[in-house]
Amino acid sequence: MSDPADSLQRYLVGGAVRDRLLGLSVGDRDWVVVGATPEQMGDLGFKPVGADFPVFLHPVTHEEHALARTERKSAPGYRGFVIHAAPDVTLEQDLARRDLTINAIAADSDGSLIDPFNGQRDAQDRILRHVSPAFAEDPVRLLRIARFAARFNSLGFSVAPETLELMRQLVADGEVDALVPERVWAEMRRALDEPKPSVFFQVLRDCGALKVLLPELDALFGVPQPPKHHPEVDSGVHVMMALDVSARLGASNRARFAVLLHDLGKALTPAEELPRHIRHEHRGIRPVEEVCARLKVPGDYRDLARLVCQHHLNAHRFDELKPATVNKLLESLGAYRQGSFVDDFAIACECDARGREGLEDRDYPAADNIRAVAAKAARVSAADVLAREPDLQGQALGDAIRAERVRVIAEARDGARTET
Repeated sequence: MSDPADSLQRYLVGGAVRDRLLGLSVGDRDWVVVGATPEQMGDLGFKPVGADFPVFLHPVTHEEHALARTERKSAPGYRGFVIHAAPDVTLEQDLARRDLTINAIAADSDGSLIDPFNGQRDAQDRILRHVSPAFAEDPVRLLRIARFAARFNSLGFSVAPETLELMRQLVADGEVDALVPERVWAEMRRALDEPKPSVFFQVLRDCGALKVLLPELDALFGVPQPPKHHPEVDSGVHVMMALDVSARLGASNRARFAVLLHDLGKALTPAEELPRHIRHEHRGIRPVEEVCARLKVPGDYRDLARLVCQHHLNAHRFDELKPATVNKLLESLGAYRQGSFVDDFAIACECDARGREGLEDRDYPAADNIRAVAAKAARVSAADVLAREPDLQGQALGDAIRAERVRVIAEARDGARTET
């Protein structure tokens, strides 16, 4: 059976071409189709899926095929564009609307590259460079280039100075203010999963966008901490270090977000108390909630971030807490129900402890202790208690279960100390 795409003038574009050039594994393959109409695509069996512009899925491979198009700025924000897709739009015109030169390379059917903007050279030189001044018309591109900087940091990529200047202009023109929260969160969430997530936030800070999008985080930079506990001193630097530790340890996306917000309270410490940050874990709860509300963050992300902010110091002194206090902490983490936050909480606190200059590889036994104690306490059931006291019910039964968990926690802690 012949491939319906054989009759099309199509080119492989975007990440598949770029990643092949960089020697990376290629994921999804996207195609641009020149000289075709939506009706022709439908006649060949392609399924339309594009809401804003003509995109079709291949009937067999389900790979995306977009008709070549141009874009013209018509209003502020990332939605303010007039899109023109027609058979007379050339491949070069389609490539010209793309964000970075390394993303504006196409490959034809025999693998030959079409590279009108010298993307191969920039890939070789490890430069993230905008294709044209139109880059500054779409504020989402600012987030995307920060994310690419985080993804390709280990390959030595950096943002071209002239591109960074365009990004600053985009911020100065107020284009970043037009970004909707859902789009900001979507890009940030993806950036948290990059190998070096701190670079995403550093690039945003370099161009002035962090102050607009995450002023609570931006405010941490320059805030001192006691060198005894934080050799890196700067609170913002500490958070970035902890975030990179979270990537190195393979923490979940949700836990990485909690690490990002765990110290927001330090920006609210009265000047006369610096460099100490008494009660910063409590001061930080309000800004954590404000960030999550503004960006429309999912509820489980918000709840974990709030818990890590409030209780990370308790994690660091876990072995010193009274068994009843440990039980309250575990209850707040949902340790005794489905969907527990225990694992994510433990690794987020470990990232905080290790996100410090010279201490990145320190041991952090508290994380394993939290998990082990939580697992033992979670085994206590109502059936166990009722087997001994069958007449208990209601509040009395709940109190007895809690008391038994506290006893198990104390026993587990004593056993851990004995083994040590």
